[in-house]
Amino acid sequence: MTASITPACVLPVYVVLPPRTLLLDVAGPVEVLRRANVEQDGLRFAVRYIGPAPSLVSSIGLTVTGIEPLPDALPDEAMVMVVGSVEQMLGDDPTDAAAVDADNQAIVDWLRGNIRPGHRLVSICAGALLAGRAGLLDGRSCTTHYSDCAALARLAPRARVLENRLYVEDGPVATSAGVTAGIDLMLHLVAELLGPAVALAAARALVVYLRRAGGDPQLSAWLEGRNHVHPAIHRVQDAITADPARPWSQETLADVAGASPRHLSRLFNEHTGMTLPDYVNRLRVALAAQLLGHTRLDMESVAERAGFASTRQMRRVWRAYYPTSPKAARGTPGTM
Repeated sequence: MTASITPACVLPVYVVLPPRTLLLDVAGPVEVLRRANVEQDGLRFAVRYIGPAPSLVSSIGLTVTGIEPLPDALPDEAMVMVVGSVEQMLGDDPTDAAAVDADNQAIVDWLRGNIRPGHRLVSICAGALLAGRAGLLDGRSCTTHYSDCAALARLAPRARVLENRLYVEDGPVATSAGVTAGIDLMLHLVAELLGPAVALAAARALVVYLRRAGGDPQLSAWLEGRNHVHPAIHRVQDAITADPARPWSQETLADVAGASPRHLSRLFNEHTGMTLPDYVNRLRVALAAQLLGHTRLDMESVAERAGFASTRQMRRVWRAYYPTSPKAARGTPGTM
């Protein structure tokens, strides 16, 4: 689901902290939002931490304080992120089982009473269990940590629980599998809200890969081939991404990389899993698909703006990547 965000606006993000919060469930996804704030200034993620108690002892024994009470109401278009918890903590567990159950029930009741149309619900890891108990996953596809999938199916029998997935997005509800998959999900959401370039910059700053499992949404062409940390290859990819239609030569790109054309060709294939011409063609086809979906330009103009010499060449290259014709992408912004 692609959201429409006006320039220079603030998106409130409420992170719900249950007892025994798994700290990485919080830190990973929120770091993605912090980096997104660093990389651009059109949308600011304003993060607040809420819960049934003003403090808690996290999964690693670190006490978290300054937690705001669960609010009586949420602003329109707020994002609510429910994170997971653990059964066994590092070190002594100072929590009381009855108090843990009561606090979790308070979260379930709050979710059930406050999440409404216009809100985006995000669950990280076992946070899906609380969302499921609140009935917010009914009729939707979802996932959670592999060890909790059976429990989620019992707690939310009307939900479609999918295993072996990093994350699942179904309308305004997005759920992720265990722990670091929350980072993958948040990068996906940032790409939807702000574009793949911002998500890619955040991923590179955090030195994380853009992963996907077999049933996950396909990576955008703008993000493919970026699962590496080689600075010269990223420079080349950044240059091509900024202007796919430019008539890029091997020599020009070698200058960008600071390497010989032959060495660049070897490095690019090694680190991206594709050739330079393949990468350029993928981005040109992606640009053509965007133009077809968002404009009323004729095929000749689309081909020219995307860097193809003719509509015939565009169709030929297009068929190498997609089973449908360019005409099928007309008027469908989400296509390819």
